[in-house]
Amino acid sequence: MIKMENKIIYLDNGATTEMYPEVIEAMTKAMKELYGNASSQHQLGVKAKNELDKAREFIAKQINGKASELIFTGSGSEANNLVIKGIMSRSNRKHLIISKIEHDCILNSAKYLDNKGIKVSYIDVDENGFIDLKQLKEEINEDTALVSIIQGNNEIGTIQDLDKIYTICKEKGALFHTDACQSFTKTKIDSLMADLITINSHKIHGPKGVAALYIKEGVKLDPLIHGGGHEFNLRSGTENIPAIIGFAKAVELAYTEEEIKRVSELRDYLIDGLLEIPGTILNGPRENRLCNNVNISFKNIEGESIIAMFDLLGICVSSGSACSSHTLDSSHVIMALEESHERAHSSTRFTLSKFTEKEDLDFVIEKAKEIVRTLREISPFGFDNLDEWRNKNV
Repeated sequence: MIKMENKIIYLDNGATTEMYPEVIEAMTKAMKELYGNASSQHQLGVKAKNELDKAREFIAKQINGKASELIFTGSGSEANNLVIKGIMSRSNRKHLIISKIEHDCILNSAKYLDNKGIKVSYIDVDENGFIDLKQLKEEINEDTALVSIIQGNNEIGTIQDLDKIYTICKEKGALFHTDACQSFTKTKIDSLMADLITINSHKIHGPKGVAALYIKEGVKLDPLIHGGGHEFNLRSGTENIPAIIGFAKAVELAYTEEEIKRVSELRDYLIDGLLEIPGTILNGPRENRLCNNVNISFKNIEGESIIAMFDLLGICVSSGSACSSHTLDSSHVIMALEESHERAHSSTRFTLSKFTEKEDLDFVIEKAKEIVRTLREISPFGFDNLDEWRNKNV
């Protein structure tokens, strides 16, 4: 039996990531030396502004953009809200298109606008989570202001073909936005693939509380936050210089092609090991999938119960998006693949990082087999009597 005593195996990198030591070091230095307000005219303010400009230019270059096209926000959710509400409030067109598997911040922004009189269309996906391009062509029209499609899905890892989607949008003169929070640095994303792109820091081993929005030159949108006119008058509020510097450092240390290949191989190794368990389903595709994403439904087991038992062993996984894990609702992403509450409730997401080792996954696969067998023997939902199992394993 494999034993991983006194070690946390963290496989919830789709929710957030451990910060690189170099990021912490860079932020610590910034907190000590760059405490001036970047809008102030004195030497400390100018010093902070110079570092802000360097970080902005560096990050913008990673998506083939200009520094003047990138603004910093407090989160990916804020950036996505800014896009959806900011574009639709300014445009004379009153039609919004999103997919059925968007992150909750996009879905709930769309619902908010729907109640304000904006027409919202929801594009279906196939069994692997790829959007229906034919339906998109049918739905998009001269009144469509914006199409927003997530690039790499946060729950099932599906990577959409942005080039095809963008071509359809341009034919109708609609703007195209993609939420690339999960995919940024893990797959190709740049300014030639969308008019607006959301990226963030804490999914790539940077700090929480900072994200960025690429806005192609000439695109106009209304701000959510009014104030002193920071971030090109689109996001007022004093910039968090240490966090932005940490973001830039995380981008600098991002996945190399070799690391993407290695993590992809570990992902496939974990998928194959978990699919050896009878009654399991892979949610999402084998190809065109985020290099670090694995999502499995375990038949006749409530997802929350398997997550709880993993946690007792020091294995951190999730049931889907961390932003909605406090609810008992079925995953809207899994439901979009197949209208099965059982499949949706039994899904478990494993998200790897460059720090994940094969021996970690061997332990996870072994314990997953034991946990699934135990839960199926106890009850379909797994919470009847776990004391005996806990005493044997913890």
